[in-house]
Amino acid sequence: MSSAPYKVLFLCTGNSARSILAESILNHIGKGRFRAYSAGSHPAGRVNPLALEWLNQQMFPVDELRSKSWDEFAAPGAPRMDFVFTVCDKAAGEVCPVWPGQPMTAHWGIPDPAAVRGTDREVRHAMADAFRQLSRRISLFVSLPFDKLDAMAIKREIRAIGSLDDARAPAATSQSHS
Repeated sequence: MSSAPYKVLFLCTGNSARSILAESILNHIGKGRFRAYSAGSHPAGRVNPLALEWLNQQMFPVDELRSKSWDEFAAPGAPRMDFVFTVCDKAAGEVCPVWPGQPMTAHWGIPDPAAVRGTDREVRHAMADAFRQLSRRISLFVSLPFDKLDAMAIKREIRAIGSLDDARAPAATSQSHS
């Protein structure tokens, strides 16, 4: 693995809610060990206002957040990623660019809060739920003992994190890291 900070790219189709939440969460709880980015295959061109509102309420960073294309991260001179996570099913099925440096990849699908149509309460609940699920997965990710795991073990762990059923998730991934 590369030296810290580890660079992590979260991908989604629109880059307006889930990947934006993930970028902010990791930059906040990663405490300088990680540098998160987000992008979309077909960016919406704006960040979902409710995602920004939610992050502000949680006192998470929002200043650098913007909806952008994943092409920015496949271009010459782009930061070399250590990890790339898809957080929506549509982007997981798309043909992704070739990422410089061959980062480790995993799918961490989360229901799209920006797609919820309903009452204000239902929409806000969906955003809170996406934030909670991403926070749990990212917390597990940052707690991995990267210095004690080989590449295959890290790949196994990041994929296990993505397959967690957050409603019934155990306290840790498949292995104990004591």
